[in-house]
Amino acid sequence: MKFPVFTRVIVFSGLVAAAVAIAVGQQPSSPASPASSKAAPSTPPAAAAPASNLAPEEVVITIGEQKVTRAQFELLLASLAQNGRPANTPADKRKVAEQYGDLETMAREARARKLDQSAEVKEMLTLQTDNVLASLLAKKINDDVHFTDMDLRAYYDMHKDDFEEAKGSHILIRFKGSRVPLKPNEKDLTEPEALAKAQDIRAKLLAGADFATLAKAESDDTGSAAKGGDLGTFQHKQMVPPFDKAAFSLPIGQVSEPVRSDFGYHLIKISSRTAKSFEDAKPEIEKQLKPKMVKEDIDKIKAQTPVTLNDEYFAK
Repeated sequence: MKFPVFTRVIVFSGLVAAAVAIAVGQQPSSPASPASSKAAPSTPPAAAAPASNLAPEEVVITIGEQKVTRAQFELLLASLAQNGRPANTPADKRKVAEQYGDLETMAREARARKLDQSAEVKEMLTLQTDNVLASLLAKKINDDVHFTDMDLRAYYDMHKDDFEEAKGSHILIRFKGSRVPLKPNEKDLTEPEALAKAQDIRAKLLAGADFATLAKAESDDTGSAAKGGDLGTFQHKQMVPPFDKAAFSLPIGQVSEPVRSDFGYHLIKISSRTAKSFEDAKPEIEKQLKPKMVKEDIDKIKAQTPVTLNDEYFAK
């Protein structure tokens, strides 16, 4: 049996959506959480371990006169595992085998009825072959991207600020139009009123008032207010830009002037700042660089073949 046969079970049964996918997404910002979130790349599950000591050439499935060896079947299992559908237990493997048997049985009958001879089906098969080839190429490009320590070190040296972390707290005073909801029974302050309130709270802090106590009583960021305004540790560019700029320039232990963002006015206090070492930052750098390099390689390939759409058909 040839590899394309196993490709058919993946395509037709719907067990796998694609071999490789590159996606970028953003989540809404919040004053007490990163301005953007980066999902950690998923790791393809490992292929299931062999269930027996059968030799690779031993037949494990028979469909009419067709023989499927252990090696061939495990190629299918590996393909499924790479695409997020591992078959780790004997019951899982049996189910895959039964589904493959059903698929081949129906396909044989379809060929016997010459359904594969129609122009429509031939076109569909061509498109499916193209889909498989494109997915395999994308996977190969991804697998072939590697970095030397010199590459990673150069990136680290050019982006050291990105690996600085801060630990701090804030008090947020919202104003009309803020992205933070108004608390029950609270007046919807204008911007000047919110600024005046923030300045008044700052004056109390400079006079010796406890930051955590005032945060619990006054902050409109209810998530951090419950923790005395504590935001935990965050990196550059994880907070909205005005907040980020202040947090990474403010002297340690000092309460900032009111900092305006779309959420309101922030009073920020940073308790510590540290920088990740190159060794600690390496995994993060690779995660950032690899998708960019893969996209660049794919963009170069796409640029070689112009694609033109008929605006009359695709018009909005």
